[in-house]
Amino acid sequence: MISSNDFRTGVSIELDGSVWRVVEVLHVKPGKGSAFVRTKLKNVQGGNVIEKTFRAGETVPQANLEKKNMQHTYRDGDDLVFMDMETYEEVRMTAAQVGARVKYLREEMEVNVVRWGEKILEVELPNSVVLEVTQTDPGVKGDTATGGTKPAIVETGAQVMVPLFISIGERIKIDTRSDSYLGRES
Repeated sequence: MISSNDFRTGVSIELDGSVWRVVEVLHVKPGKGSAFVRTKLKNVQGGNVIEKTFRAGETVPQANLEKKNMQHTYRDGDDLVFMDMETYEEVRMTAAQVGARVKYLREEMEVNVVRWGEKILEVELPNSVVLEVTQTDPGVKGDTATGGTKPAIVETGAQVMVPLFISIGERIKIDTRSDSYLGRES
């Protein structure tokens, strides 16, 4: 159990039979009446966001989540196969279970798989990945780092906006949270 006074961004709680992650929290102490905690919660399985108010000190069950380090080994049709790095057991998931960041997933990439009981909730990719550019418009002499951006397709099929000077075959660093270009990788 966790008190609503202890809510922080990123805390996971159980509510109505599912897992919710606290996205925003605001402790309110009005001049009249008792204090309360206004939160914005995101459903870990579905992704929908709700606003909920709790009384100050109200307790709710904290979600007991387990993170396991796994390696994406290969694709089998529509399934993605992950291997536990300690027990060498394989787990299969669909691209829908992995979510939108599946576009950055490549073979032999290590990820964290988050479980709640026996149910897999999400796959956490690293905050940044290094991928090779496979398709983009050619760079032109005189293009600068501050001149603008163009779309580029990387080896996993994801599209990222990159500076004009980036060309095919270069390895670039991408922020998986914001889908943004971070820089060249040597």
